[in-house]
Amino acid sequence: MSTDTTASVSTHILDTSIGRPAEGVAIRLAARSGFDAQWVTLGGSATDADGRCKDLPALPEGTTHVRLDFETEAYFSKKQAEAQQDAPRVRDSGAFFPEVAITFAVKPGEHYHVPLLLNPFGYSVYRGS
Repeated sequence: MSTDTTASVSTHILDTSIGRPAEGVAIRLAARSGFDAQWVTLGGSATDADGRCKDLPALPEGTTHVRLDFETEAYFSKKQAEAQQDAPRVRDSGAFFPEVAITFAVKPGEHYHVPLLLNPFGYSVYRGS
């Protein structure tokens, strides 16, 4: 939850290759208080059955930049293993992007919802509402 002195962040992931939310993707949240400052990892979570991550850590006062790190390789490896149970050797490619790192600027008092549209060979991200 944002306050007058802090920003807040939420996210969700849609797997566009199947048209469904991406469940079980690990996400790490890091922040820094200036362009030249060091990144501080605040913690992480994983997406739920709806592809949402509702319990990301709060941002500290003074945060100016945020980075979300999405661990996509494990998600696609699991999906690939499930697909091969039904049809062996359907695809042996896995994920082209083993992780996705999204960095963005924030201002106090604002909420930033950052959806990730994901497939094994590409992704798109935007500021949602």
